[in-house]
Amino acid sequence: MWRTRWWVPDGRHGDQPHPPLLLVFNRIGPRNPNTVIAQLAELTERHWKGTAYDGGFHMYDGKLPIVVTGMKQLQEHGPAGAVFRRFGRPQNQTLIEAIGNPRREAHDARKQAEYAARQREHKEELRRIAAEHRAEREARRPVCAGCGTRFTDERWKAIEPAGWDAPRETHPHLCDDCKQRAITAERQAEQAGPEHQEHDQAVPEQKAGGTWLSRFRG
Repeated sequence: MWRTRWWVPDGRHGDQPHPPLLLVFNRIGPRNPNTVIAQLAELTERHWKGTAYDGGFHMYDGKLPIVVTGMKQLQEHGPAGAVFRRFGRPQNQTLIEAIGNPRREAHDARKQAEYAARQREHKEELRRIAAEHRAEREARRPVCAGCGTRFTDERWKAIEPAGWDAPRETHPHLCDDCKQRAITAERQAEQAGPEHQEHDQAVPEQKAGGTWLSRFRG
């Protein structure tokens, strides 16, 4: 029946004890309860003795926790007092501590804290490395030859080689604004080009005509 009612917390692999057994002794007559408790602990050792681990705790998988106390101690300190002695442990504990495994829980808490600290250190290291990479990348960021401002990520990506057959970026040393101004100036120069060419062609004819007329005038 106890198997249908006894519950072990999830994740307690390797430490799933049977339900604890509480024995309350009431001294009546000449028999000494302390002697009886010692004899009982010795005779039942194979049922309650746990397996020691390096972390300073025991595992009680498949074992029967046996807890003893006295009626006089219960009357003096109440059921919430540290008046319970579990077989295999040297000191009295509260009932919750006696039927539980506080040393293992403390060990698990330390391991969890150490793991969390390592995780924080790892994340901090990753942040530090990422910051160094960002600083190194910023140091390589191109500067506009026209206005001296640093390129945006989009402009930086646009001037990087993309392949043999990719169109070549014009004005790779200029930022977007300076590039647009340079392109506008080039277009204006191209549009004004034919007028300058006609003017340049007319000047020699006028000079030549002036020389021919000067001969007749002379």
